[in-house]
Amino acid sequence: MSIGSNFIKNIIIDDLEAGRVKEVVTRFPPEPNGYLHIGHAKSICLNFEMADAFNGKTHLRFDDTNPVKEDTEYVESIKEDVRWLGFEWDALFFASDYFEEMYNRAVLLIKKGKAYVCDLSAEEIRATRGTLSEPGTESPYRGRSVEENLDLFERMRAGEFRDGEKVLRAKIDMASPNINMRDPVIYRIAHASHHNTGDKWCIYPMYDFAHPLEDAVEGITHSICTLEFEDHRPLYDWVIEECEMPCQPHQYEFARLNLTNTVMSKRWLKKLVDEGVVDGWDDPRMPTISGLRRRGYTPESIRAFAREIGVAKSNSVVDDKMLEFFIREDLKLKAPRTMGVLRPLKVVITNYPEGQVEWLETEVNPENPEMGMRQIPFSREIYIEQDDFMENPPKKYHRLFPGNEVRLKSAYFIRCEEVIKDADGQVVELRCTYDPATKSGLDFTERKVKGTIHWVEATHAVAAEFRLFEPLILDEEAGGETASFLERVNPASLEVVQGFIEPNMRDVQGQDKFQFFRHGYFNVDNKYSTAERKVFNRIVSLKSSFQLPK
Repeated sequence: MSIGSNFIKNIIIDDLEAGRVKEVVTRFPPEPNGYLHIGHAKSICLNFEMADAFNGKTHLRFDDTNPVKEDTEYVESIKEDVRWLGFEWDALFFASDYFEEMYNRAVLLIKKGKAYVCDLSAEEIRATRGTLSEPGTESPYRGRSVEENLDLFERMRAGEFRDGEKVLRAKIDMASPNINMRDPVIYRIAHASHHNTGDKWCIYPMYDFAHPLEDAVEGITHSICTLEFEDHRPLYDWVIEECEMPCQPHQYEFARLNLTNTVMSKRWLKKLVDEGVVDGWDDPRMPTISGLRRRGYTPESIRAFAREIGVAKSNSVVDDKMLEFFIREDLKLKAPRTMGVLRPLKVVITNYPEGQVEWLETEVNPENPEMGMRQIPFSREIYIEQDDFMENPPKKYHRLFPGNEVRLKSAYFIRCEEVIKDADGQVVELRCTYDPATKSGLDFTERKVKGTIHWVEATHAVAAEFRLFEPLILDEEAGGETASFLERVNPASLEVVQGFIEPNMRDVQGQDKFQFFRHGYFNVDNKYSTAERKVFNRIVSLKSSFQLPK
């Protein structure tokens, strides 16, 4: 299998060979304001695997500069996700570890005449920033003296001013063609308790000021971020240079992951959670790492997916079927095979002895013989799938119908003899006969059948719930180009059905994975499963028309 291109790797090789870098140090810097999603998984894999490939180090650093939106819950969930993906950081940091350092560097900028306290409101700053074709307008407070700015900034820290009353802005160039360089705000007032520092601070650095300083303090050699920060790179370099940081890291941008039928904005994902569209950040329909984990995706499949899509400089959209391809590939040799009936229809085999239970042998995984064999019960009463029977079938229908014969997987041939209906005319039971000479494994050639169906023996069957998923968010084409975000929520994204599983599944545990014959790969839900009743999430169906590009 080909591995996607990775221009970052080539940059690192060149830096090492030229002696510009002695040891590779990368970082994964999430903001703890939500749960990580599959797009973050791509970044995690890139940063950790690039460092590992060159015997370097990777830091996990929380960019916790906005106390209004951040929470310890998110910090802990991010740690869990990174470890679950198979990575361990070499050092753990928080942006808040450097708040004093950042304050001192801001004071340095003021002393150099490179920053000033501005009294304009956020709306006024936006209005005076200009456009792509028109320069911005200088703030009337841009000419404040160094002494006045130092005094005001110190008083901002002391808590003398209200939120939004004053900000600290970098003094760069209001006519710059890059809007990010038009005197950006680098500190704002926020009287809010911080999850790490409590009420020690009431002013907080903006991301574009904090991030380069964090990288520099930690000695990051390759600061890897997504393409939307490409226009911010001049400001990144300006902050490091003007703040006179001894270490001068470089920023490199790559295309973020975009998946069909998937939303990758923490803001929108949070809206789905807050409005009760899903039952939490770990809902199996969510593209969050915790949601994918609960659904049944494996870290190996996600890492393989991240490698295959590669690292590019231009944005593109990846078919969500590619992610499904990798979980199938990962589970096909790992997952035990079993039988589950999701929509049961009772079958009574009239010529099978009453009260007798026979134990049949079948393979655990035919693609992996080393997994051995398992025992399944068979008796006079079984359950089959409702859609494995049709009273008036079309041509070429090879499953069960009156007078037709099918093979029960790993058991016998049965023939439908009678159909039992309720008062409403609904089929509620089938009466069949079996041929004892057709037991699976016996050598006979008298006749053949074209259909094989799965089943579960009724007296030993274990009741179970099955959750079947479709994409939670439909692409614009499906919802219309003017559809709002919530209008794109798929009302058919979840179907819950009640059925039965084999008795050897009675004691399965959360996160155990199986392939149910004909239905697909399933994972035991670790949130809703109990000792008395198991809940299974379908990870993915068995087949797809998707093929990896060659």
